[in-house]
Amino acid sequence: MKEVKIHTEYIKLDDLLKFAGIIGSGGQAKAVILDGFVKVNGEVCTMRGKKLRGGEIIEFMGNKLKVIKE
Repeated sequence: MKEVKIHTEYIKLDDLLKFAGIIGSGGQAKAVILDGFVKVNGEVCTMRGKKLRGGEIIEFMGNKLKVIKE
């Protein structure tokens, strides 16, 4: 599981996918989220603006990310 460190209170789901380097663009992030390919804490999430805070787990195409708040 890859840890993604943030220095803010939260990061939006679409921004996290781009920041972690899993998705190349915002348009791609929007499409995969809206199509139901992304899970947050084990449940499919279709809200691209979902605010993620420390400790949350994101899954996408075999990649697992854990948000770490610094």
